[in-house]
Amino acid sequence: MARSKVQVASALQREDEYLFGWDPMPGIVSVWAQRDGQAVIWQRINGRIVNHTEQYRPWVLATSLRDLAHLGDALQPVNERKPGKVLVRYHKLKGPEKSYSYLVFARDLPTLEQAILNGAITRLKKPLNSLMEIGDDYYRVGVVEQYLMGTGRVYFRGMNYQDLHRLQFDLETTALDPHRGRIFMVAIRDNQGFELVLDAPEPDDEAVLISRLCSIIQERDPDIIENHNLFGFDLPFLEHRAMAHGISLEIGRRGGSMVLESYPETLAVGPDARKRTRYSVAGRELIDTLDAVRRHDYVVRDMPSYGLKDVARYFGIASPERVYIEGAEIFETYRSQPALVRQYALDDVTEVDGLSRRLLGAPFALAGMAPRRYERLASAGPAMGILEPILVRSYLRAGAALPYQAAKQSAEDGLHEGGAVHLFAEGVAEHVVKADVASLYPSLMRTFQIGPACDRLGVLLSILGRLTDLRLTHKAAAQTISDLSGEANPHIATQAAMKILINAAYGYMGAGSMALFADGQAAGEVTRRGRTILTQVLDSLRQRGMALIEADTDGVYFAVPPDWTVEQERKLVSEIGAQLPVGIRLEYEGRYRAMLSHEVKNYALLTYDGGLIVHGVALRSSRAEPFGERFLRKALKCALLGDIQGVADAYQETVQMLRQRQFTASDLATRVRLSKTPEAYRLTRATHQEQAYEALLNAGRTHWYPGERIRFYKARNKTVVWLPDETEEAPVSDDWRERVRTGRSSQTPTNLPQHAEVAKRRDYDVEHYLHVLVTSYAARLRKAFEPADFEQLFRIDAQPGLFDEPIENIQPRWIRCSQDL
Repeated sequence: MARSKVQVASALQREDEYLFGWDPMPGIVSVWAQRDGQAVIWQRINGRIVNHTEQYRPWVLATSLRDLAHLGDALQPVNERKPGKVLVRYHKLKGPEKSYSYLVFARDLPTLEQAILNGAITRLKKPLNSLMEIGDDYYRVGVVEQYLMGTGRVYFRGMNYQDLHRLQFDLETTALDPHRGRIFMVAIRDNQGFELVLDAPEPDDEAVLISRLCSIIQERDPDIIENHNLFGFDLPFLEHRAMAHGISLEIGRRGGSMVLESYPETLAVGPDARKRTRYSVAGRELIDTLDAVRRHDYVVRDMPSYGLKDVARYFGIASPERVYIEGAEIFETYRSQPALVRQYALDDVTEVDGLSRRLLGAPFALAGMAPRRYERLASAGPAMGILEPILVRSYLRAGAALPYQAAKQSAEDGLHEGGAVHLFAEGVAEHVVKADVASLYPSLMRTFQIGPACDRLGVLLSILGRLTDLRLTHKAAAQTISDLSGEANPHIATQAAMKILINAAYGYMGAGSMALFADGQAAGEVTRRGRTILTQVLDSLRQRGMALIEADTDGVYFAVPPDWTVEQERKLVSEIGAQLPVGIRLEYEGRYRAMLSHEVKNYALLTYDGGLIVHGVALRSSRAEPFGERFLRKALKCALLGDIQGVADAYQETVQMLRQRQFTASDLATRVRLSKTPEAYRLTRATHQEQAYEALLNAGRTHWYPGERIRFYKARNKTVVWLPDETEEAPVSDDWRERVRTGRSSQTPTNLPQHAEVAKRRDYDVEHYLHVLVTSYAARLRKAFEPADFEQLFRIDAQPGLFDEPIENIQPRWIRCSQDL
C-alpha cells in the first residue's frame, strides 16, 4: 500500500532527527559540560560569539535498579513527586527486560556514580572505585555526549566551514625534547588575516614568549586551534616548558575554564593505533591535522610520509616560494638569518591552514550529525566513534531501551566469514582497469534490508538509506557548481562525511563485542551476498577474455587489450554492471598504464601521466631508509614501463654511490618507533640486543619513552649510531611533569650529539647497506621478473655471468589478457 504524503514527510522527519538531532539551536562552536551538571555553550551568531550556561542532568543507562534500591524513597521515577529528598530519578525505557532499559540521572554525576557504587559494593561484596569495575550492567558516555544526546543539539547548525574562526600556531624549538631544548619562536596566524611571529632569542625570553602566546590566543578568540602534530609535539612541549617556568596555560574561552587540560587516550585512526596525551580547553576545539592526514592515508595508502612538508607537496598546497630548512639547522640558521626562519615558520602555519581546508571539511560536516565535540570527531573511528553515538541518541529520543546482550551474543557466535580476496596473477600488467562495486556492503544492507536484529527501531538501516539519498543529492549539487566559486565545498565536504558513515555501517554491525548493536549473523549474510556479486563480476570478465589480476570487496583490477580506448573500457564495465541486482552499482574506478602485482593488496600502479602509486606494506615500510626508497621508486617506475636497462642502471648507480660513500648518514638511517621503556629493555638486553636501543645507549642516552620515534644507522665499526632527528612527529615524554617536580630533568646528558653533525657523516658500513639494498629493496621487485633474470639484474659484484642474457632480452613477467595471446 502506497504511503500518503503525510506519512512520507513524517518518516523523513524521523530519519532526519535520527541523523541530525532535533534541536534547532544554531551556530554552536563549542560545548564544555562538567560532572556537576553544568554545561557552557558557545555560539557564533552573525559573526559574534555568545555563551550561556545550562543545567543538565547527568545520566547512566542501567539494566536494572538493583544497585540503587538502597536509596529507598530517594530513588523515584521521573513522573512521581513523593515527599522527601530525591537523589536519583529514573525513566523506564520501552523494550525487552534484559536490556539497558533504565535511564537513571541525578543533579550531578558524582552523586549518581556514588549511589550506584554503594549498592554494587554491597551486592558484590568487594571494593569498587568506578562503574567500569562493576561490569557491563551500565552504559555511559562522556559528559558532553550526555548533554548533546539529551538535548538533540549538534555543532555548527546553519554554518559553513569558512564561518569558523581558526587559528594556527607552530613552535620552533632548539631540540625536540624539553629536557634538552626550549621554545625560541612561535608563528601564529588565523583565517581572518592575522599573522605574527614571536621570538625568544635568549633562554630568559622564553617565559615572556609563552605568556604572550596565551594573551594573543585570548585576544584573537578563535573557535578552533590547529597545527600539524599539535597533540604529539606542540601542546606537550608548550605545556612542559610553561610548567618549568611556573606559567599557567590559560588559552580557554571566557565563560569556562581557561586552563589547558590533558588526559590519556588511545588514537583510533589507522592500523597503528596507539596511546597518546589528549588536550582540551573550554570554548575552543583543538584540531591536529596529522590525525586528518592519517585518516586520509588509511583510505588511499599512497602518501610518501605524514610530515607537513611532504603532505603539503602531496596535496599541492605548498607555495613555490616556500622556505625549506632542515629541522636540525633551524636554530643555527635563526642565529644568522632570523628573517628567513620567521618566513619558514609562517610558511608552516600557512600550510596547516591549507591542510585544514583540504581535509577537515568532512569532520566539520560530521559534527553536524553526531552528538560529540568537533575535536573528537576529527580523529574518531567512524563506527564506534560516530555511528554508535547517533544510534544511542536515536533510541533515547524514542524512549526505547538499548540492546544489552547483542554485542556479547555476536562475539560468542564467533567470526563470520569475510569478503572474498583473490590474487589471480603476479607480475607486470599493462593497460589496467579498476572496477568497483560502489559501497558494496552498505548497498547490500540497504537493498536486501539486512540490519542488526537487535535494532528494533531499524535506526541503522533508516540512517543508511537517508545518508545514501542525501549523499547523492550533495554529490550532484557539487558537480553543477564551478570549482572556482568555492560554493561547491560544503556539498563536497558533506557528501564525503556521509560516505564515511555509509561505509562504516557494515563494519559496525560486524564489530562483535565492541559494538552495542552488533550482529555477526547479519554481517555474515552481507559478506555472503558480497561474495556472490564479486563472483558474478569475475565470471563476466573471464568470459570476455580480460586478464584478472586482483579482486576483493573494494573492486577488481584487470588488464584489457592494448588498443582499447577509455570508452571501450567504460562500456565493458557498464555492460557487466547492468547484469547485477537492482541497487548494486558497478562503477568504472580508473585506468592505469601498468601495474605490478606483488601479493594481495600489495601493488604498484603507474598512471597514464607518469604518477606512481605504491600500495601495501610489502612495498612500503615506515622503517624505510631514504636511499632505498629512492632506488625502489625509480626502479619500480622503470619496471612498469618495461625499461629493464633503467632498472639495471638505477641499481648499479645506487651500488656505486654506496661504495664511493656519496650518501650521508641521514640517507641511510632507519626510523623506528620505540615500544619499551629503559627499564624494560635492560631486563632483556643481556640475551637480546636491539639496535634502536643500543644506538641510544651508545650516544649516552639513558632516558627514552615508548612512542618516541628515532633514527639510527650502522657505522663501519659495526656499531649503531643514533641520529637525533628533528622530525615533525616526535612526541614529548609524558613523565615530564614528574621530572620537573623531582628535579630529575637535569640528569639528561648535555653532551649528546647534534643532528647536523651526525646527519652528514659518511662512516657507514658499506657491505651492510649493500645487503640491505638487495634484501630489503630490490627483493620487492622479485615478482616482476623470472628468477634467473632477477638474480642477474641485482647481483652485488656486477660481474657478468657465463649464462647471462643480453639486457635487451630481459622482459618483465608480463600478465596478458587472452585476447593478446
